[in-house]
Amino acid sequence: MSYPTPVRGQAPGRSKDEGGLPSSGDRLLAVLGLFTLDRPEWTVEEAAVQLGVSATTAYRYFKRLTRAGLISPVSGASYTLGPAIIQMDRQIQLCDPMLKVARDVMSELIEHASEGGAVLLCRLFHDRVMCVHQEMGRGPQEPIVFQRGRPMPLFRGATSKIILAHLPNRTLKSLYAANAPEIASAGLGQSWDDFRRHLAAFRRAGYAAASGDVDQVRAAIAAPVFGQRRAVLGSISFLVPKARYDEALRARLAPNVIAAARDIETAMQAGSSEGQASRPRVRVAR
Repeated sequence: MSYPTPVRGQAPGRSKDEGGLPSSGDRLLAVLGLFTLDRPEWTVEEAAVQLGVSATTAYRYFKRLTRAGLISPVSGASYTLGPAIIQMDRQIQLCDPMLKVARDVMSELIEHASEGGAVLLCRLFHDRVMCVHQEMGRGPQEPIVFQRGRPMPLFRGATSKIILAHLPNRTLKSLYAANAPEIASAGLGQSWDDFRRHLAAFRRAGYAAASGDVDQVRAAIAAPVFGQRRAVLGSISFLVPKARYDEALRARLAPNVIAAARDIETAMQAGSSEGQASRPRVRVAR
């Protein structure tokens, strides 16, 4: 699990609370955000220094998170993420509407793969994209760069670019203003107008394709998955070995990937309708 981590002295929306964090919820999220792959263990004292709060205040945060099972004490005075995270992950695996219906669709899609293929389901996560499920094809394979649970760049790879192309225009303007050099480096345009043209081309095609953009040994074809009101939720991607990728393969696989995305959307809508139909009606006494 990953949360935005405020840097000491840079906390947004300063308030009268110690450390300038705007609410108790934000403070607790800031503590959780400290726990990363690079730094999986923290003491109360270390967290207090990083967050710019007193040790007493940090201890109070740690106590609440420990009680909820979100962090747990380990060796010495250190803490790490707790079992409640695992429980939440299990719930996602069992109950997430998109993931529940996508598994069957992905299993069918992977049958179109030759040796070394894979299918990924990814979601938008803040200003990153995260894989939530993958289906592997036949044969031995090198590890996939878009690993489940690993936040990946929004500007590189077909998997990310097709999501980026369907974000609201206001969001895209903000992203461009904050990331213009990275966007140019990713080949998505040297100006705002150029950036918009690149994304419009993805939208017209209905998919994005890239070879060696993020994963040096694979090419990918990705289609967007939409929720209600055509809001983009994520993408489904077909990965193939880069050595086998050509225009003929792209032309053959792209319609299958697009169709799989539409199948996921249709199944989600059907599941939502069934849930609404089975929900008990509340009668108001008159």
